[in-house]
Parts: sequence; structure tokens; C-alpha cells
Amino acid sequence: MATGSFCVAMGVIGIFVPILPTTPFLLVAAFCFAKSSERFYRWLTTNRWCGEYIRNYREGKGISLRRKIFAIALLWISIGYAACIVVTQLSIKLILLGIAVGVTIHLLRIKTYES
Repeated sequence: MATGSFCVAMGVIGIFVPILPTTPFLLVAAFCFAKSSERFYRWLTTNRWCGEYIRNYREGKGISLRRKIFAIALLWISIGYAACIVVTQLSIKLILLGIAVGVTIHLLRIKTYES
């Protein structure tokens, strides 16, 4: 239960923080809840905000174009801000930009579905 709850919290934070992946945390939470609490498992998989991530993964649908565009835009805005304004070391800026490129490539390779 504790691990599942922690993973749900991290998944929800991941919705708003581009570097933190949402779906893997929610999948681990679903696994934990399936083993520990049917009530929480049902809540998570039918939840209107988090349940869609899990259902789409299970069904192999992918991610909607709208969410993909939103995720990539938010990723570049937040990392761009950090790399250009917050961080002063060149090496850290390059690491951040490398992460942004990697996550962008990953998101673009995920199957897109019509919502």
C-alpha cells in the first residue's frame, strides 16, 4: 500500500513536471494495489485523471496527439527556462538539453491515437 501510494503521488507530480514520467509510476502503483488492495486498484484504474494512462498502456493505444503536444511544449518551456535562466554551469545546461532531446524523441516515438 505504501509503495503504491508513493507511486501515485509521483505519477501525479509527473503530470506537471516534464522530466518525471507519469505512466511508469502509475503502472507500478496499479501493480502494488492489485496485490494489496482491490479497492485502491479499482479506484486507480477507473480514476478519471490517472486511469486513462493505465488503460491506454494496457490496450497498447499510446498517447493522444493533444497530450503529446502539451507534454513536449511543457518540457521545452520548463527545461528551456531552467537552462537559460536558472542554471549557470554549461555542463548542467547541456545535460538538461540532452534530457529534453531524449524525452522529446521518446514521446514522438510513442504511438499516437485520436482522442
